[in-house]
Amino acid sequence: MNSKRLLQAVMAVLTLIPLITGSLVLLGVDNPEYRHIQLPRDTLLDSNLRFVGGLWFSFGLVFCWLIPKIDQPWVRPMFAAMGLMLFVGGLGRMASVALLGWPSPPIIGAIALELIGVPLLVWWQRSV
Repeated sequence: MNSKRLLQAVMAVLTLIPLITGSLVLLGVDNPEYRHIQLPRDTLLDSNLRFVGGLWFSFGLVFCWLIPKIDQPWVRPMFAAMGLMLFVGGLGRMASVALLGWPSPPIIGAIALELIGVPLLVWWQRSV
């Protein structure tokens, strides 16, 4: 399998993350992932969660759209910009770690993906 096809396959699998988790976050405070912490039924919190869920789900849609075109020159700046947004989000998560401690293992995995995996994917896409 050549580098382009392998990158497309990896991106197809990774794109499932924002599509699935974004769909769940769109449920707001009713997200089943949050049941164990019993979030308050607060309109501001619910609205913000649903907004972030919509953004996250949209990231997945945009990546789905980019996968077949991954080697096109115009994709490079868009891919890099989306990578930067994910990296900055990872930095935000690290601020939370510094202030509140380590989250659950899936979120630790997300941090690793955002701060290490995403820069590697951006580099890989540039080399395709």
